[in-house]
Amino acid sequence: MADTTVKIGESTRDRLRTLAEERGLSTRAYVERVVAATPTEEERAERTPRAIAYVRANLCPDLTEADVHAAQEWRAAIAAGQAGERR
Repeated sequence: MADTTVKIGESTRDRLRTLAEERGLSTRAYVERVVAATPTEEERAERTPRAIAYVRANLCPDLTEADVHAAQEWRAAIAAGQAGERR
């Protein structure tokens, strides 16, 4: 296992420590868990067709491409802080 130093602000460091402690983890273990659970754009692109197929097969057989596009736009707006409430 390699050690890496990342310079972050004190408030971010303190928040990481608090989040880790709330989960009974070290800061290192928490960061590793978050990074491992966060998909890359490539991974997300690979998952999308499978997810759409699952939704059509099990939840909403009449899901249209327009529905998918609208959902993707909604997700992008949330991620950009243009919709919903950011913490």
